[in-house]
Amino acid sequence: MTELSEVRKNASVLWFRHGLRLHDNPALQETLKDNDVFLPIFIFDGKTAGTNIIGYNRMKFLLESLQDIDNKLQEVGGKLSLIRGNPVEVFHFISEKFNLRKICFEQDCEPIWQERDNAVKKFCLENKIECFEKVSHTLWDPYLVQKTNGGVPPLTFQMFLHTISVLGSPPRPIGDVDWTLVEFGTLTPLPFPHNLHIFQHFPTPEDFGIYPEEKNGDRIIQWIGGETQALIHLKERLKVEEDAFRKGYYLPNQARPDLLGPPSSQSAALRFGCLSVRRFYWSIQDIFTKIHGNNQVPNQHITSQLIWREFFYTMSVGNKYYDEMERNPICLNIPWKENTKGHLELWEQGKTGYPFIDAVMRQLVQEGWIHHVARNAVACFLTRGVLWISWEAGLKFFLKYLLDADWSVCAGNWMWVSSSAFEQLLDCSHCMCPVNYGRRLDPWGEYIKRYIPELRNYPVEYLYEPWKAPLHVQEQAGCIVGKDYPQRMIDHLQASEKNRQYMEDIRNQLMNPPPHCRPSNEKETREFMWCHDNCFDH
Repeated sequence: MTELSEVRKNASVLWFRHGLRLHDNPALQETLKDNDVFLPIFIFDGKTAGTNIIGYNRMKFLLESLQDIDNKLQEVGGKLSLIRGNPVEVFHFISEKFNLRKICFEQDCEPIWQERDNAVKKFCLENKIECFEKVSHTLWDPYLVQKTNGGVPPLTFQMFLHTISVLGSPPRPIGDVDWTLVEFGTLTPLPFPHNLHIFQHFPTPEDFGIYPEEKNGDRIIQWIGGETQALIHLKERLKVEEDAFRKGYYLPNQARPDLLGPPSSQSAALRFGCLSVRRFYWSIQDIFTKIHGNNQVPNQHITSQLIWREFFYTMSVGNKYYDEMERNPICLNIPWKENTKGHLELWEQGKTGYPFIDAVMRQLVQEGWIHHVARNAVACFLTRGVLWISWEAGLKFFLKYLLDADWSVCAGNWMWVSSSAFEQLLDCSHCMCPVNYGRRLDPWGEYIKRYIPELRNYPVEYLYEPWKAPLHVQEQAGCIVGKDYPQRMIDHLQASEKNRQYMEDIRNQLMNPPPHCRPSNEKETREFMWCHDNCFDH
């Protein structure tokens, strides 16, 4: 490993942000093109990779992902440098000490990163440093999608599908790097200025002042960050996909959701880029083709969750208020209620008195991940379903605790579920019942018993509605409602009917509804939410 302070060779930097992997990494390939000394770095600037609002589990996952990269680089003679500071100041320092020729990074298309990236690009231009930004966090370049759609975002999911059909299939993943001729550099021997800090040892969440949540229980399902684990999980997930194709259905993670088994979701790995979205997409498409041959043509429906991800990324491009309501041009300004009764805090703490909702919220804080169908349930409950609280509050909580929460996709999902955008105009006819929805997903209540231990001895007929249990049943179960487990905070039957009327009144007041609130039909709603008829029956 070359100490760059001693030998002034040309140096090229790979700046990790998302894209925390070595496979299918175009920015990595570009960095190594010219045989410069190779310098891989990650910069903790208080924002990158979502570290401005971050809980313990998510920070732990990020650091595990970085540690995995470092381990892989050390196997081939290198090292990942972790630096705390402003990116421009970091690159300025490196360029003062070494002959910095090139900076490469993966595109972060969301507008929250524009100021950071524009500052680095400006620095490169002023100092005659080459700057390469590669698209690989998304299947298609969101800017190209908008350009193809006439320079504006495709406001509906159907419009988006049409636009990407014009663009054609996304690129396939590229090959792996040959490390045999790569010369690594290191920053470790250098004295850093006071405004920058290089970590001599791999940090922990506690080094950033982030500690585990108190009284949040033990993590039953352990999520481990990093490319190594992501590729192991990919093999397991592809077996599930192949089995589903052979049995004649697709989207197994959504069509037959399993709240109790080992999760097969790749969302956290995709969010941090530990897994290439292109590898995931094409692996599923290729399995479909292998099984069905030319009898059926693979289509976007078999990877629709990835396509929704693309849609939300594309919709956020150029809209810095995408995570807000009032200043967001694509979001309806719905008069949500103020949190006057502390309902938001009870929802966050998993103390609503509705066991399925509480189990989901407790799992979220304990483990950092909840199933897609469970997210829809608690989001609907907070917003149009029961509490009528703004989706912005739910988004903020999810961004802190969800391992896979990114700005665009998370905000897009919240707007969709709350009928604020993308979904049929203020249509509250598909409002989830917090009792029957959970019962449909988990008839025996094993999920509730796992995350709400105080209800473990309840008979299944009262498990989803413990307030209906006679006192002697509660005493026998060792859990008195209102004492050992909260009374339900609100009557969901009355609340859902009031909310339905709110929606109808607002809809009637809108003379010219925005186009993005008209597209979805019942089929699209059911596919997105995964709903059976009795899920809406209150």
